[in-house]
Amino acid sequence: MLWLAMPTVLRIGKYRFFFYSGDGNEPPHVHVEYGDNVAKVWLNPVRIQNSGGFNRADLNKIFKMVRDNSDRLLEAWNEYFNS
Repeated sequence: MLWLAMPTVLRIGKYRFFFYSGDGNEPPHVHVEYGDNVAKVWLNPVRIQNSGGFNRADLNKIFKMVRDNSDRLLEAWNEYFNS
């Protein structure tokens, strides 16, 4: 089994923002985790791709956090996948 790294790029409260090392062939996005839930959010433009089990209130928070930190998250994506 191939193990993929999951670099954490941001933590806000209970949420961990990360991507998988194998994600570089997709458009820029971030995975957001809390407990057993993992959502996927495109970064440009910011939109929820997969709710990952989160309820609507959490998804609204996640959307806002990603939107507010999109520059930082895109920079982390580009540093990781384009270096």
